[in-house]
Amino acid sequence: MQRTANITRRGAVASAGAILALALGACSDEGVEQEETGGRGEAGTVSDRAPETGDEPQEGEGAEETVSEVDRIVSQMTLEQKVAQLFVVRPEAITGVGTATAAGETTRQALLDMPVGGIVYFAANLVDTDQTREMLRNTATYAEEASGLPIFLCVDEEGGTVSRVGGNPGFGVDNVGNMCDVGATGDASYAREVAKHIGTYLQYLGFNVDFAPDADIANNPESDTMSLRSFGTTVDAVAPMVKAQVEGFAEAGVLCSAKHFPGIGGAMGDSHDGRIYSEKTLDEIRAEELRPFEAAIEADVPFVMVGHLSMPTITGDGDPATISSEIITDLLRNELGYQGIIITDSMAMGAALESLTLDRLGVAPLLAGADMVLMPEDLQAAYQGVLDAVAAGELTEERIDESVRRVVRTKLERL
Repeated sequence: MQRTANITRRGAVASAGAILALALGACSDEGVEQEETGGRGEAGTVSDRAPETGDEPQEGEGAEETVSEVDRIVSQMTLEQKVAQLFVVRPEAITGVGTATAAGETTRQALLDMPVGGIVYFAANLVDTDQTREMLRNTATYAEEASGLPIFLCVDEEGGTVSRVGGNPGFGVDNVGNMCDVGATGDASYAREVAKHIGTYLQYLGFNVDFAPDADIANNPESDTMSLRSFGTTVDAVAPMVKAQVEGFAEAGVLCSAKHFPGIGGAMGDSHDGRIYSEKTLDEIRAEELRPFEAAIEADVPFVMVGHLSMPTITGDGDPATISSEIITDLLRNELGYQGIIITDSMAMGAALESLTLDRLGVAPLLAGADMVLMPEDLQAAYQGVLDAVAAGELTEERIDESVRRVVRTKLERL
């Protein structure tokens, strides 16, 4: 398993962070970022957040103050601003550039026009340490200027086959390896240290959200789609690892997301290509697939990502979980009692595009109870679709406010 070596490398990388900080120089982004193309709806600026005080809140006081501040902020937002906060997109979706590797005036104007709730970055956006820190720092500044709120700066960094930084030659950070190998150790404390290590280097770079850990159980021997990414083939192997990783990310100061609810590890096929199915009953997934997510919720996971899994035995149709109120609202929100942010898997994947037109990629998940929509295939169409649904009375502004409050509260409390 190379367990000792991995832990040693983690220590070396953490120490290297201080060395890298000394080596940072000015990294100009002008001339690198291309001009955006196309128009966006004007969303304006949310009022500044209230100034922080040095007083420590008494018991119960902090939570009450946060709720009051959340209500104040949401009440001052326009509908357009609120809807924008419910999208997490690639930087190219708002800027119109080919491949974004910097954040300058184009990004600043894009966030003024549409103050999205988060941006997710991929390997093509991440060149090296200096470039990434500069890009994320500038983006965070522009987002605060545009909305008065922090922005979720996101990445998929599970380790192994899903790694944008670890193993990327521009960063000098080793890939921690596949989670199946971490799970095979049977040592939850090791899983926690792996997550803490990943979170530490991500936080140093400027990321504040990692779409990990994978909470799927790879329990179908005929499917290898999740076999490397999952911690194991049984709930007893996976659940403790998921809980430990949620704790590890929290220790590193990075928000994380358990995925892919309600558990896609046993499904045949890949939802990137089209719909995937499970014929399991509700009682069957309660006994197995749901339990790693329950462990994550117990550890106070900030996000749960819903996958594009169709479960006709539970929902009565072939719709993926990302647009199913039975899965999102009835099961995750009500039965499991999850009160954090529910985000969809990418709404540019085959399973989503097979199920919805471009203008419904935002509407349908929100109707089902999701809070945030990840990477719709066409941001403008999805954004306008939500506004149109509100205007038509299909979506109420109260429903939008419910999700915006979760987003704002998480940003105020955790970023």
